[in-house]
Amino acid sequence: MTVLVTGGRGFVGRPIVNGLIEAGYDVIVAGRSEPPPDWYCGPVGFRPMMLDPHRCEQGLFDGVSHVVHAAFDHVPGHYRGGEGEDPDGFWRRNVEGSRRLFEQARAAGVARVVFLSSRAVYDGLPVEAPLRETQVEIPASLYGRMKLAVEQALADLSADGFAGASLRLTGVYDGMMPNKWQVLIEDYLAGRLIKPRAGTEVHSRDVSQAIKLMLETPDHLISRQVFNVSDLVVDRADLLGIVGQALALSHELPERAAPGRTGIMATAKISALGWRPGGRALLEETVQRLAAYYWT
Repeated sequence: MTVLVTGGRGFVGRPIVNGLIEAGYDVIVAGRSEPPPDWYCGPVGFRPMMLDPHRCEQGLFDGVSHVVHAAFDHVPGHYRGGEGEDPDGFWRRNVEGSRRLFEQARAAGVARVVFLSSRAVYDGLPVEAPLRETQVEIPASLYGRMKLAVEQALADLSADGFAGASLRLTGVYDGMMPNKWQVLIEDYLAGRLIKPRAGTEVHSRDVSQAIKLMLETPDHLISRQVFNVSDLVVDRADLLGIVGQALALSHELPERAAPGRTGIMATAKISALGWRPGGRALLEETVQRLAAYYWT
């Protein structure tokens, strides 16, 4: 099976490509520019592409059976707020450009597309009860509305022989650098003030497991479906406590975030397909190795 990963150079895309390589897939990365040498754990192909509703991606899908769509055109370093000062262009590139990509994939004979969506589709919903796939209304953020619109575009195009599924990811973490927690850890080590915060997190290994399920589960179980992919609620105090333990430090930890502010994502739907995240043990192992490798 040959899998094309759009946006495979990105913060989320890179570990996903590694996970697919380790699972034995042949992988082609598609994006604006070619990845650096040795960027992944094994060899990959490369094909140029852009999110543009007017662009014909000639030859992009040659020999490709499955697509993982992780590409996202945004202001660097921003997800919510990634539109910057160009909301119309942001919508055009990401929503209309993704729909065009799906249309071309279907026309080229691709069997399946997996879209990496976001928990941002729940923006604005109450967080007292677990967030479930059936609860979506109009998201409060443009980022959330964009992700929801791309989900719907893929579902609309799905048909016999072309199965589309979306994974609503929460904060994806891993043990590579650059790392999403790098600035936070450096602030902690330097004794700087850190504001309380907690968020939902999932390891990139568990995201790769979810993608593998989407690639291999029978069509009728995943086509036109969306699945939450989330593991833990992680408080900064707990995260930095793991760092301090790994480095034998006694730095003061930030205050814990107020309880009830972080909405938990229900994952029973994907768990029914066999998904099993790494939980607290994987978080601790990853953060300990990250701290010991880069800050000792």
